[in-house]
Amino acid sequence: METKTIAIIGDSGGIGAALRQRLLAAGHRVIGVSRSGVAEPAEGYLSLVFDAVAAPCDLAGFTDVLDGLIYCPGTIALKPFRGIRREQWVQDWDINVWGAVQTLQANEPLLKRSTGASVVLFSTVAVGTGLSFHASIAAAKGAIEGLTRSLAAEWAPAIRVNAIAPSLTDTPLASALLGSDTKRAAAEERTPLRRVHAADDVASLAAWLLTDSAAGMTGRILPLDAGLGTVR
Repeated sequence: METKTIAIIGDSGGIGAALRQRLLAAGHRVIGVSRSGVAEPAEGYLSLVFDAVAAPCDLAGFTDVLDGLIYCPGTIALKPFRGIRREQWVQDWDINVWGAVQTLQANEPLLKRSTGASVVLFSTVAVGTGLSFHASIAAAKGAIEGLTRSLAAEWAPAIRVNAIAPSLTDTPLASALLGSDTKRAAAEERTPLRRVHAADDVASLAAWLLTDSAAGMTGRILPLDAGLGTVR
């Protein structure tokens, strides 16, 4: 198995943490970036404390090449459209979109040094399926889908760029929506598969997109939505 060097932006919890564990178990070198850091020593792992939204996260001082980059930070602040204020709209944009943009700009040279680099971004089922109270986050993630396709075209054939669009996933970010048995049951009932994803469900798909098995895939938005977007 070829060892890859992969950066995970936002690996201190949720999907990012699950992905870190998967990649390290597979023998890859992982550079994790988060605002809090990860105090879990592991062979092949480097944890960096950095706010990738506040400033460009240039990893050139820590590696000569990146074979993969995953941008995990996100937001879930659901409100009626009439109640959205500029501050929330800007925060959703900065965390979900601008942080990804400046991270990718800063690390494009490292990705281009790989013989088969892969970028994975995250959207949401709410972009393709209208959901109440999701206007701000759906608008930001819609921009991520446009970015995914645009970069896939601009960076081909050197770098593949794909995104995953999950439905509600059991992470710390979603704890307010899943904080009781009643809330979890209601969330499960909204999907055809009666399922709330575990973080590792999403991490497993992200890990696959980094492999050579996905070498023919770029510019795609992959739904992982328990059927919510297509089945009634």
